[in-house]
Amino acid sequence: MSTVYDCSEPQERADGLAAAASSVRAGRLVVVPTDTVYGIGADAFDSTAVHSLLQAKGRGSDMPVGVLVGSWSTVDGLVLSVPTHARTLVEAFWPGDLSIVLPHAPSLAWDLGQTRGTVMLRMPLHPVALELLREVGPMAVSSANRSGQPAAGTAQQARDQLGDSVAVYLDGGESGDPVPSTIVDLTGDDPIVLREGAVTVADVSDALGVEVRTAR
Repeated sequence: MSTVYDCSEPQERADGLAAAASSVRAGRLVVVPTDTVYGIGADAFDSTAVHSLLQAKGRGSDMPVGVLVGSWSTVDGLVLSVPTHARTLVEAFWPGDLSIVLPHAPSLAWDLGQTRGTVMLRMPLHPVALELLREVGPMAVSSANRSGQPAAGTAQQARDQLGDSVAVYLDGGESGDPVPSTIVDLTGDDPIVLREGAVTVADVSDALGVEVRTAR
């Protein structure tokens, strides 16, 4: 049985964050508000929990899950190295709606799907999400919807699709326009925008001082 917590009420928000943290540590799934759309999340280092996340969404490991972090410094422990372009984008757009793809540290014991040795990272600009991430550490997070269905802009929309597969729903109100994050691939010599979302290609190019191309 899942529980919904109204994060507009201070005590309920505190109770909800405590329940969500406990659930994540126990390998269960939670739904959190972000600055783009609602996300369904699990402990990034619990492969069973990540598999449950994929099952809840109805998708396979061929569509790997990204990772949300609660601070800039967390990135250093998750990736092989942090190139200059990555640091520039982090300083320009984090917390915010830009995701970066980098080779992950080979020592990490996680299974986020068929990532081919990479990880997609983002620091969201939402106080509830950030508070949870700073409590439990990096979380594997995907949009809180069944695969092929509309992204959830409210906790109720997420619950309508995911039901009791999620232990805790943190209701942070409407997310606004359900625009996904922009994804920038930094695994090669030149940055490539894999998906243009809330941050435009021009914004990325301006921040880096180079013309950035998009994936074909």
